[in-house]
Order: sequence, then structure tokens, then C-alpha cells
Amino acid sequence: MQRINFGRKYLQLNGPLKMRLDVRNATITAIFLAVIVAISVFALMVGSLKLSIDEVFSALFGQTSGFKRTIVVNWRLPRVIVAIIFGAGLAVSGSIFQSITKNPLGSPDVIGFSSGSYTGVLFVLLVLGSNSFSSVAIGSLIGGFATALIIYLLAFQGGTHGFRLIIVGIAMSTILGSINSMLLLQSKTEVALSAAAWGVGSLNGIDWEHGLPAVFLVIVFLLLAVVMNRPLREMELGEDTAKSHGVRINRTQGLLIIIAVSLTASATAVMGPVTFVALAAPQIALRFTKTTGSFAPTAVIGSFLLLGADVLAQRIIPGTILPVGVVTLSIGGLYLVWLLFRQARTAS
Repeated sequence: MQRINFGRKYLQLNGPLKMRLDVRNATITAIFLAVIVAISVFALMVGSLKLSIDEVFSALFGQTSGFKRTIVVNWRLPRVIVAIIFGAGLAVSGSIFQSITKNPLGSPDVIGFSSGSYTGVLFVLLVLGSNSFSSVAIGSLIGGFATALIIYLLAFQGGTHGFRLIIVGIAMSTILGSINSMLLLQSKTEVALSAAAWGVGSLNGIDWEHGLPAVFLVIVFLLLAVVMNRPLREMELGEDTAKSHGVRINRTQGLLIIIAVSLTASATAVMGPVTFVALAAPQIALRFTKTTGSFAPTAVIGSFLLLGADVLAQRIIPGTILPVGVVTLSIGGLYLVWLLFRQARTAS
């Protein structure tokens, strides 16, 4: 193991797998991983039935059986795992869009992809009259990809224009919001209430059967995002530089958008549209690491935000479990106002 100085502290790992490790990024990632583990253990302990840390670990390692093991392994653990994986997926999705648009407002919930997924779900629930999990998931994926295709065709005519992507995305989000409201108003009350509750974004009732397939998909697309990380960072240096390194701009952007939309749509299909995480996590990671060169810090910060928001949602009002989307929307609204104010002050 040899130290290399590139203006930042790096470690060159020599062995079967050679790699260069950014010390700052690795430290930030390790710190947030430790915090995530602590929050996860806390989330497994608290609830209507409070358990001790010994009881939690006994249930996890199969040293106990019965009702307590059911609570920990079948009820609480899926919720924690889903929050961690989906938070990482949303954060990486936001990082990709912010990199492509070169704008901190570039986020799937701002641009409109989350709204598109919600529209697909509403169409399945209210128009087709199907409420099966597979139908809802397919509707979310189709809605997200259809929205992405429309925005891509409108925003990327004649080259890459990040600002145009954001403007077109916001306009599309507004249109889809109106369509969603129309669908809800014209449906039966009980069905509309169920669909509206899903639209808030919630981890309530998550189990292994419904959460595990989406978790697997998110992990696959996270790995694909890691593979595409290098050409993405080269594009940040400018199109001419990226082309000189052999990067095919339009093809690479298309693949990255497919990955980012898949990450968002897979998570949205299970828990509904959850805002703020994809918007804020990349910017928080940037302020901690001072670089955009790695997805790892962004992913763990996204996991921290979603898991922390879900634990907070369960504890704000005693005896009431709020949807996690209520917490992220409240915090995200304040963050968006601050970000817009900062952008305006920087521009002036």
C-alpha cells in the first residue's frame, strides 16, 4: 500500500484488485455507514413493542424464535433494508441528473420523473381498476420511462442542454400534476384516498415479498451506475474533453438517464414518490467530500436521509406512524427554498 499525492490524500492499493482510494471519500463513507448501522439497530428496537439490543441481535442471528423474531425479521428489518437501498438509489439517481444538467436542481422529483411514475400508478389503480402489486410496479416503471422519453426528446434536440432539461422537466411535472389531480377527482372516494395515500410516499407495511424484488433491481442499477461513473465524470470536464477520451456523448447520456430513471422508478413502485432525497443527498455529499468523483458517499448519505426520515416519521407523533414522504417533503421544501435563494444570490 503506497501513498500518492494528487492534491488530495489517496491510497494506492496493490494486490489482486488494484485501485486508488480517496481517503476523504472513504472516511466520509465509513462515518455515515457507522451512523446508518446505529440508526438501523435503533429502528429495530423501537415500536409498539420495544426490544432491547440483546433481543434484537438474538432475533437477527436466530438465537430466539416466536413473536419477537417475527417482529424483528419479518416486520421491521424489511423496512430498514428497503430504506437503506432505496435511499442509496434515489441519491445516485439525483447525482446522475445533477451531473448531466450541471445544476443542483437536476433531480428526478424536480424534473418530473417521479410524477410520471405516479401517473402510471394512478392509471393502473383508477383507470384499469387493478390494485395488485405487480400491476402497480409495472405502471410506475412505464410511467417513469414514458416521461423520461418525452422529456429527452424535447430537451435534447440539437445537443445537450442541461438548463433546458430542467425547464422542460418542471413543465412536464406541472402537466402531470394536473393529470393526476383530474384522475383522483373523477374516481371513487375510497379508491382515490388509497391512491392519494400511496402518492405521499410511505414505507408502512413493507415486507420481504414486495420489497425484495425492487431492492434487487435497485442494487443491479447501482452497480451499472458505478460502471458508468468514469464516462460521467469525463463529461463533467466538457464535451470536447470527453470526446477526446473516446466517450460517445449522446449514447452515454442515454444510458445514464435509463439507469437514473430505473433507480427512481424501482423505488417509487414500492414506496411511492419520495421527494428531497435525490435532490439533497448529492449536494450534501459534495459539501462533505469537496468532489463529485465517487457515488459511494452520495449513496450512504441518501441511505442516511431516507432511513433517518423514516425513523423520525415514526417518532414525531406518539402512537402515529406518518408516511416518510411527509417528513422528506417538509424538509425538502425548506431545502429547495434555500437552494433557490443561494442560486439567485450567486447569479447576481
